Amino acid sequence: MKYGMNSLLFEERFTNNAVKKFPRFTEIGFDGIEIALQEKGDIDTGFINDKLAENKLVCSSLCSLMGPGRDLRGNDADIIGAKSYLKDLVDAAVKLGTDTIVGPHYSVVGLTGLKSSEERDADWEKVVTGLREIGEYAGEKGVNLALEPLNRFETDFLNICSDAVRLCDDVGLENIKIHLDTFHMNIEEKDSAAAIRLAGDRLFMLHASENDRGAPGTGQVSWNTVAEAIKDIGYNRWIVMESFTPEVEIIARAASIWRQTEVDGWTLASKGLGFVKGIFGR
Repeated sequence: MKYGMNSLLFEERFTNNAVKKFPRFTEIGFDGIEIALQEKGDIDTGFINDKLAENKLVCSSLCSLMGPGRDLRGNDADIIGAKSYLKDLVDAAVKLGTDTIVGPHYSVVGLTGLKSSEERDADWEKVVTGLREIGEYAGEKGVNLALEPLNRFETDFLNICSDAVRLCDDVGLENIKIHLDTFHMNIEEKDSAAAIRLAGDRLFMLHASENDRGAPGTGQVSWNTVAEAIKDIGYNRWIVMESFTPEVEIIARAASIWRQTEVDGWTLASKGLGFVKGIFGR
């Protein structure tokens, strides 16, 4: 198993300046960094690769940031924006040496509301069509797209693993995978371990996050059963911590992080990694 940290704990927008924090990631004991890339021009991939190697780190994955104007179930402009952005991420993934892009690639985050069955079916078909195009582009470059179900307060489209499985089936491409997050599962799934087993070999990323977005192991997530399920399906890829603090204000507002759960982000990262390595490394 390899262990990473999502860059949003420290950076609202990942740029070349983020390399200043790389030595601390190595010191704490991470194997890699999951880069949340806002725009393709935000980084010099060659420079980032050099600094990762210098600090004995790798890019575990890229994380999509589906903001306004990026929505595969939106209007024509939003669909074009989502496709262009996700294809840019595919190109960046190749340059950064990772085979996985994770996140809610299907829709802008924060879009929720009751819809008729006809409207939901129409949205579903739009997303299937869009993901198929992007997936084919990614497949030609050896990149996988892992779809993340989010909680009901962040999307009304994909909330549970069984829906992610159905979406993978409908897109029908081998490189369309599943990304599960313990925070979202803790809200939406009846049984997080059962969701992991349902994903099976389609699971290409697990985000380890506590129920309050704090350090894993300090809250109510059923870590023992999650770890057992991970072992049962033979998962041996990345475990990436995705936690937030009020220190990064834009992310804090987006994720409703109004209070500190630890002294600071580095304390959270260190405490959480120690627990995660213990529970998943048994």
